[in-house]
Amino acid sequence: MSRILPVIVLAQFFCTSLWFAGNAIAAELAAALQQPSTFVAHLTSAVQLGFITGTLVFALLTIADRFSPSRVFFLSALAAALCNLGINLGSLEAGNLLAFRFLTGFFLAGIYPVGMKIAADYVQAGLGKWLGFLVGALVVGTAFPHLLKSVTAQLPWHYVTLTTSGLAVLGGVAMLLLVPDGPYRKKGQRLQLTAFAAGFRQPSFRAAAFGYFGHMWELYTFWAFLPLILTTYNHAHPNAELPVSLLSFLLIGAGGLACVSSGLLSRVVPPRKVATTALALSGTCCLLSPLVLRSNSAALLLCFLFFWGLMVVADSPLFSTLVAQSAPETSRGTALTIVNCLGFAITIVSIEVTRWLSSYVNTHDLFFMLALGPALGVLAQLGSRQAEAVAS
Repeated sequence: MSRILPVIVLAQFFCTSLWFAGNAIAAELAAALQQPSTFVAHLTSAVQLGFITGTLVFALLTIADRFSPSRVFFLSALAAALCNLGINLGSLEAGNLLAFRFLTGFFLAGIYPVGMKIAADYVQAGLGKWLGFLVGALVVGTAFPHLLKSVTAQLPWHYVTLTTSGLAVLGGVAMLLLVPDGPYRKKGQRLQLTAFAAGFRQPSFRAAAFGYFGHMWELYTFWAFLPLILTTYNHAHPNAELPVSLLSFLLIGAGGLACVSSGLLSRVVPPRKVATTALALSGTCCLLSPLVLRSNSAALLLCFLFFWGLMVVADSPLFSTLVAQSAPETSRGTALTIVNCLGFAITIVSIEVTRWLSSYVNTHDLFFMLALGPALGVLAQLGSRQAEAVAS
């Protein structure tokens, strides 16, 4: 057991490095395809849409329940790695590129959720802590292509996709060879989409779901546009020469520490309280962003973005835990699947709205509207507390 869970975390990190592989080289891809700098929004949305589609297909076919989850993870890792390599094909057009990113996202549905299921098959108590490690692995994996781009700056951008695909294959092989089916694995129930409504009738589940939705409205848009924030600062202050790729990795990757820390903290402080506090603080960062992004101080900007990078994802494993704990037992799998899909659908709306606004709004003011998600999420948590107080 002491070996199994670290392997799952490491495999999750390796394979989720595929998620933002296109984002890390978005500038080069946009230039090659004669697209604007905001083309990164379409790259991100394509992966998100693929992930949503894949999650629903995997759930409807109950693939991870009918077959060995480790084998599903392995085959998904191979397929996602191959689709990621599709970016390297010569004479690639924008539509084909987005299709490859969509397919990469589709097969990530057999990696990220399945990895969480494999962990749940091995532990019953303390799942929140391990979800913190797994979401942390996702965060660092998401940030990792930016580090690769920084390290291989003098090399062709193809090395980013080659390396992330290679890591994904290693992660899949490690899961297949070193992680057998867990002792708590049970045959899942057939997916019933209408059962999702049963969970929403429960205030605690409803609050957890809306908290997750508010969190997702902000998270991926912040991650996707973080390089633009740094690039905009460099353009306004030519002598700053901030290393955009390296800083993007550090500022996004720091969220992995926040996930692990919040997961551990939730063992002594109620998870909802920790999640609500993190959500409120990240929402505050959205509100303050127009002021700080206009600052001439690089130190102030980086400290602010580092704090924002921590808070924007610290609540993620906790809301996932709250959703799982408050969902009806008879429809837990369905509830988790639909909440996950809705959450990622919201990221597409947020990313595309931000991209559209970028044509009309100064970059410094672009992220103020992201506060809408955290605000609604916090209100949902406060409403749940009042409902629980009245019930008691």
